[in-house]
Amino acid sequence: MPSEQPSIDPISLFAAVNARLAESRDVRGGLRKVLETLSEAARCDHLFLLELDEENGLLNLTDAVGLSAAEFRRLDAAANRGPLPDMANGGEIAFVDHLRNVVGLDHVSDFRAEFSLLLAPIAVAGRPFGLLGAVFDGEPSETLRDAFPVIASMIGQAYRIEASIKGERQRLREENDLLRHELKERYDFSHIIGNSNAMRQVYEQVTQVARSNATVLLRGESGTGKEMIARAIHYNSLRSKRPFVAVNCGALPENLIESELFGHEKGAFTGADKARKGRFELAEGGTLFLDEIGEIPPQTQVKLLRVLQEREFQRVGGSETIKSNIRLIAATNKDLEAAIVEGSFREDIYYRLNVFTIYLPPLRERRSDILLLAEHFLEKYEAEHGKRIRRISTPAIDMLMAYHFPGNVRELENAIQRAVLVCDTNVIHGHHLPPTLQTAENTDTVVDLSLEAAVAAFERDMIQDALKSTGGNIVRAADALGSTERIVGYKIKKYGIDPKRFRP
Repeated sequence: MPSEQPSIDPISLFAAVNARLAESRDVRGGLRKVLETLSEAARCDHLFLLELDEENGLLNLTDAVGLSAAEFRRLDAAANRGPLPDMANGGEIAFVDHLRNVVGLDHVSDFRAEFSLLLAPIAVAGRPFGLLGAVFDGEPSETLRDAFPVIASMIGQAYRIEASIKGERQRLREENDLLRHELKERYDFSHIIGNSNAMRQVYEQVTQVARSNATVLLRGESGTGKEMIARAIHYNSLRSKRPFVAVNCGALPENLIESELFGHEKGAFTGADKARKGRFELAEGGTLFLDEIGEIPPQTQVKLLRVLQEREFQRVGGSETIKSNIRLIAATNKDLEAAIVEGSFREDIYYRLNVFTIYLPPLRERRSDILLLAEHFLEKYEAEHGKRIRRISTPAIDMLMAYHFPGNVRELENAIQRAVLVCDTNVIHGHHLPPTLQTAENTDTVVDLSLEAAVAAFERDMIQDALKSTGGNIVRAADALGSTERIVGYKIKKYGIDPKRFRP
């Protein structure tokens, strides 16, 4: 006789199905538990799940409850005959009162002809995905018929969420790989600008130390590119796939620097409402760059020394010892030797840091690199600001070469960016450069701000530009300026311009 269907509480059933899906690492792993839960709640001995193959569109039996291995194979073979494919491809919930009416399933062992069949299509993001099926000895209750498509929809929704999460993870992985590749390209040694002897020595030292784990101390004035060299070392090292964490020690207040570096536990001090990782933990496996390390206060130097010696530390307010696996790169523009004599910097830390020192020369000691750097920044900022600037005029180049750049490469970059912004032609002239490059104090020239002197400077600039464009040809230069050879020749003599200088 047909078995009597139990009374089903749909809310409890939905909650149980949702719990089975949520507790599994993936949807497929939770489906067996869902089928078992449904079988127990509905007292249904045979439950199965059919999925559409994306490539050939055929139904495949992926999971079942209550079937022997032989029955599983027979059902899988019969799945693409009869009404099941049409049901899976956009059909609605179906109830078949006798299996004898279902072609392909009427011969499956243990499925008697008087058994009934309940089917619900599964869709994922609006696309047909498969079928949820149940075979009953008798008729399922009206409540179960209503609940069945909801459960199928819950399975489809779980698959959709899982696919979305996997897609997002894959997108983030690809984006992360792309960013890592771009950073590696950006900080490749070949992208460091400069061919002066001083910079060649820097390249050689960076190449020697990059693939080691040695502590590096970068020394040089502010603006010489210490952080750029630190990043180049990291992205060309064996730790390039791990984090690069930069800390400006001079910008952190004394009462916060220890917490920033080593982290703190909840309640360690006023305002510490939760535990927080420090920069050493965030850089685990990668590189920690401590800029302006000479500004670290004495009490923090003691704790830093322990990390350098023992490769372990404790958070502020904590007792747990945390192991540290980082590569340390430090930088300073301070005279550390003098600081040791004064007592503001520990001698033992100095010797721990001074394993491999790289000295970055100021721009005034590598003047042959000024034009290369200026052209690089010009290309960078004309693209950034959407301008088309062909070149830097000869007088402007002379001004750049004459200036001593106390701010080094950073000051040069700012000067070129400003010039690009204010330039209203396709050539950067001297008057486009910052005023600091045009004053007597900074250029060792006497500046006459009279109208006559300003006109003369402008004329000289235009004539030199024309001579540069024409390869020192006075006739063609005069024609380009809309003047005569005699007038241009007079001006050349007046301003002491040598046309031979511009000949190829």
